[in-house]
Amino acid sequence: MLGGERVTYGEFDARVEAVARNLLARGLAKGDRIALLMGNNLEFFYAFMAAARVGLISVPMNVRQRRPEIEFVLNQCGAAAIVYDAEHEANLPEPDAVPTVRHRFSVAGGNAVPFSDLLAEADAVDFAAIDEEDTLCLLYTSGTTGKPKGAMLTHIGTIHSCMHFSHAWGIGPRDVGCLAVPASHVTGLVAIILTMIYAGGRTLVMPGFKARSFLELAARERMTYTLIVPAMYNLCLLDPDFAGFDLSAWRIAGFGGAPMPPATVERLRVALPNLTLCNAYGSTETTSPITLLPPGDIGRKPAAVGKVLPCGDVIVVDDDGVEVPPGQSGELLIGGVMVVPGYWDNPEGNASGFIGGYWVSGDLGAKDEDGYVYVFDRKKDMINRAGFKIYCIEVESVMTHHASVVEAAVVGSPDPVLGERVHAFVFTDGRPFDAADIRRFCAERLSDYKVPDTIMDLGAPLPRNANGKIVKNELRGRLAGSGAGTGGQ
Repeated sequence: MLGGERVTYGEFDARVEAVARNLLARGLAKGDRIALLMGNNLEFFYAFMAAARVGLISVPMNVRQRRPEIEFVLNQCGAAAIVYDAEHEANLPEPDAVPTVRHRFSVAGGNAVPFSDLLAEADAVDFAAIDEEDTLCLLYTSGTTGKPKGAMLTHIGTIHSCMHFSHAWGIGPRDVGCLAVPASHVTGLVAIILTMIYAGGRTLVMPGFKARSFLELAARERMTYTLIVPAMYNLCLLDPDFAGFDLSAWRIAGFGGAPMPPATVERLRVALPNLTLCNAYGSTETTSPITLLPPGDIGRKPAAVGKVLPCGDVIVVDDDGVEVPPGQSGELLIGGVMVVPGYWDNPEGNASGFIGGYWVSGDLGAKDEDGYVYVFDRKKDMINRAGFKIYCIEVESVMTHHASVVEAAVVGSPDPVLGERVHAFVFTDGRPFDAADIRRFCAERLSDYKVPDTIMDLGAPLPRNANGKIVKNELRGRLAGSGAGTGGQ
C-alpha cells in the first residue's frame, strides 16, 4: 500500500509480468544492468521484480546522489537502461556522458519513455533460465574511503536473507511491514520489500520517513513489523502525542545500522511493553543480516548484535589475521552464502575486501562463549588516546543516558601530545546544555581516559546519510573548522 493505493498480489504479479515482457521487447537481455533512480514508490517494486524475473541486474541508486555520482555509477556498471523519477531528471548525465545507456524510462513525467508504457499489455516471450548464483542486483557502497563499489548480491544470497528474517522473527502472511527507509538501501530492499514478499505479508510504503506520519500509518494500518535505525525510534519517542497512538499490533521492532542507546530501549520497553526489540547486524556485502538477535534476548544480551545465522560464519582476528579466543576483541571477518562474491568489475576492491573466502568488515568486535556477536566500533573510528584504545560506541552509549542528550557522536580530535583526544557532538533538542555536567556524568561511568575532553552541542540532529548512518567525516570536518573545544569544555 502506498498512500491510498492498494495492490493485491495478483495485480502485482500481472504488472511485474508486463514490465518484464516490455523490457525484453526493447532489446534488453539477461545480464544487462538497469539502473533504478527512484524513491519509495510502486514503480520501484515493479521494475526491480521484473528485472529479477528475466535475469536483468538491477542497480538501485540513492536518490540524493548528484550528477557526477550518478554518472560514475552508470558508467562503472555499464548500465543499458535507467528508470527514474521525473523529479530527478535534472541530475541525469547527458547521453554522451553515459554511452552504454540505451533506454531511459521516466515516472510521473519527464522527457523519456513513460514508465506507464512498460505496464502496457505485451506479447509473451521466453525468459532466460536463471541460476541461483547469478547476480540479482548491484548495490553501491557509500564510498566513504574512495569511489563507491558495486556489491554483487546474488539470487541465492538474497533468498537466504529473506528466509532468515522470516524464520528468525516469525514474519508471515498475517504480518504488516512498513518500508520507512530507502528502497535502494539493502535494509529497505531485503529486510522489508523482499522479505515481506517472501512471507506473503502486506507492505506499507512511505515515500520518506517523518515520525508523525510513521506513527499515524502504523496505528491506522495495524503495522506489526519494521526495521529502522535507532535515530528513527528516538524521533518517534520525541513526538508529544506518542502515547496516544494505538501501536498494540506492533510486535517486532528491528533495528540496525547503529547501536540502540540503552536509554531508548528502556523508553520503548515502558511505552510499548508488548513490543519485541531485535538487533540486526549486517551490511550491503552480507546481503543485509549476518546476525540477528533472537526475540526476547535484548534483556539478557543487551550489548549483542545477535547470533550468527545458519550458513553464515563470523571469525574474530587480530592485526596479524590470527583468530582470537571467545571474548577477545579483534576485526570481524564474515563468510557464508549471504556474503556477496565480490564487487562489480573491481579487482582491487576484491583483493583488499575479501580474504580466504571471508569479507573483511572493518568492524571491531568479539564473540562470547555462547556465540553472540558484539560490535564495538569501526576500525577506522577507534580513538587512540596516549596508547589507550577507546571505542566511540561505548562513550556514545553512556552519553545518551544523560537527561539532556538525545543523540551523541564521538570522534577523535588530533592532539600533538596525546595523539588524539575525545570530542563529542550532541543534539539536545532544546534541553539545557551543560558540558561540564555531561562530563561529570560520563566520569562516573567511564574510565577517565574515555571521558570526552570537549563537547559541542550542534543545535540540530546529527548529520546522517540516506541510510541513517551518522556521517562522522562531516563531523570531523566541522571540528577541524571550528577548533576543538569550541562549544563547551
